[in-house]
Amino acid sequence: MLLPPLLRAWLGLTSALAALVVGGLGVLYAGESGPGGVDARVWAAMHGVGSPWREVALAVDFLGEPVGAAAVVATVVAGCLLFRRRRAAVLVVAGTGLAVGATKLLKPLVGRTIHDGHLSYPSGHTAFLTALALVVALLVTGRLGLGRTASTSLVLAAGLVVGGAMGWAQVALGAHYPTDTLGGWCTALAVVPATAWLVDRAAGPGGRWDDRRRSAAS
Repeated sequence: MLLPPLLRAWLGLTSALAALVVGGLGVLYAGESGPGGVDARVWAAMHGVGSPWREVALAVDFLGEPVGAAAVVATVVAGCLLFRRRRAAVLVVAGTGLAVGATKLLKPLVGRTIHDGHLSYPSGHTAFLTALALVVALLVTGRLGLGRTASTSLVLAAGLVVGGAMGWAQVALGAHYPTDTLGGWCTALAVVPATAWLVDRAAGPGGRWDDRRRSAAS
């Protein structure tokens, strides 16, 4: 099971709150073409980093580009299939894909722009890497059999650290306003738990997408 009962309440609440933040920021910055007050202060502190931090930011940013993202997803999916965790492989693809898809849907609805009219809210790069981190953390907690507090802490910490790294890269490179990255981070938090629950429901109580369980039963 990808989303065990002990995590459903906490991550469900987190998902709902994250969705409210995404919607609230979307309303606040709808149609805007410049930074807000908080954005301007954070932008001044983080934008335009020099070497070697610019190279680090570019490397992190590459993980959200089509080629980099496809390579990372393919690697994680291959690992899931190697260990006969087909349900987990489905979540990797569905969780990251739906998170990015949600940002693509929201961008024209919100209409916030940066640099010559490019739609910026929410950040798809941040949503992608945060979603991937959340999915991997869910798989790790299931593998280790951690308790509720430890599992929830690990999942949220993974999302915070990895999503924060991508958010920093996007701001440092001038690709997004800070609140764009916050919106992307919250989009992943809203989407991944719901997707994990849906995949569990689709797989059914027998776990027909889990080859290991079927082999053991036979």
